[in-house]
Amino acid sequence: MRFSDLLTMSVNNLFRRKLRTFLTVLGVVIGTASIVVMVSIGIGLKEFTIKQYSSYGSLTAIQVYNYNNGNSSDKKNPEDSFMTDETMKTFEKIPHVTSAYPDLNLNVIMRQGAYEGNVQLHGIPLGAMKNIKLGEGSLPTTETKDMEMVVGNMVAQNFSNAKTGKGYWDTGEMPDIDFINKPMFTIFDTDAYYQSKGNSGGDDGSQKVAAPKKYMLKTAGMVAGGPDEWSDYSYGVYVDLDKLKTQLKQVFKKKPIPGQPTNKKGKPYNYFVYEEATVNVDDMDHVIEVQKAISNMGYEANSQMEWLEQSKQQSNMIQAALGGIGAVSLLVAAIGIANTMMMSIYERTKEIGVLKVLGCALGDIRTMFLMEAGFIGFMGGVLGLGLSYSVSAAINKFLGASLSGMTGGSGAISRIPLWLSGSAVVFAVLIGMLAGLFPALRAMKLSPLAAIRNE
Repeated sequence: MRFSDLLTMSVNNLFRRKLRTFLTVLGVVIGTASIVVMVSIGIGLKEFTIKQYSSYGSLTAIQVYNYNNGNSSDKKNPEDSFMTDETMKTFEKIPHVTSAYPDLNLNVIMRQGAYEGNVQLHGIPLGAMKNIKLGEGSLPTTETKDMEMVVGNMVAQNFSNAKTGKGYWDTGEMPDIDFINKPMFTIFDTDAYYQSKGNSGGDDGSQKVAAPKKYMLKTAGMVAGGPDEWSDYSYGVYVDLDKLKTQLKQVFKKKPIPGQPTNKKGKPYNYFVYEEATVNVDDMDHVIEVQKAISNMGYEANSQMEWLEQSKQQSNMIQAALGGIGAVSLLVAAIGIANTMMMSIYERTKEIGVLKVLGCALGDIRTMFLMEAGFIGFMGGVLGLGLSYSVSAAINKFLGASLSGMTGGSGAISRIPLWLSGSAVVFAVLIGMLAGLFPALRAMKLSPLAAIRNE
């Protein structure tokens, strides 16, 4: 018997009992929609987690810390614990590492008008500044001789009125500071600044400490984001690393630079030591591997991927649980298909006997019933997929609004990718055929003579 004949007979047999076929297909529709929607929510939660962690920083970057600065007691030579420019070269030799750069940071005092604030100044290479998303201005370039700043969008919160002593955390109002159009007077030698304010000389013979020199710094760009939109760059001020080194050498000359270690004689080293560094990896899948290699070198390292992996494990558990709930509905639908096919066999026993007497192959009879079951699964899968998209749209519209702010305005907590759509239909067809397998085998085993005599 030709395949087209089997297909025609299968479709005609299904439409003999339209109501029963409709109810069976409806069960598959509900089952397919349930499992697709449940899995789509799990996918949406996983993508939301990745997007959320991405907003905190790059998923392929590793932050390296070395706050001991050679004070580790387990090493005879303190310099062995230093993190220097040579250490960056060692990091870059680790497999899958694309680049490594230090972060030379120190606290400075900045003033503009009546406002004064303690600011964390970060010296990083100009190439690393390309990762900073700007809301205003531009990034510093090598063509500029002066040291220019990229100011975080929340830096103004650190300023207060020098006369009243009140700032953002007291009044709730952002200080009126114009970073872009007005220069910032910066004091690098903070110790001398506070000593000059607290020591005015006196009868005890103490000499008044001279106020340190102020340096005028201009702002090249502002980090994107409002006053309450946090990112990795929100609270820092970033300048070119090489220019910062030159500036610090000019300011402190032979004196120890704050935050830099000194030798046993109290003299500074002739190179810079870093407490922080960033290591960039070529792919997210290699971040944990590189992070372990850096940790084995004695440095503290962490990354967004470390936390993301834990969150993804939780998301996978949630997705498996949701998928299991949907699978129960599809299992019930499969039982319905099996029941429908068994009833169809009982009703068509005589017809099956006639087919066997006429010489129809047993394989054709089995194929006919499997095609009927598969067609029920196919119709249910397609209609169920359409219902899934409708339910998914409703979930995103009414329940996703609460997440719209954290997901960059998308608010989509239910996502149905193309692979899930195709898999759902194929799975529904397979479930239908598996459910119809036992009835099909039963039809093959019917005795032709007994089937013909059946009323």
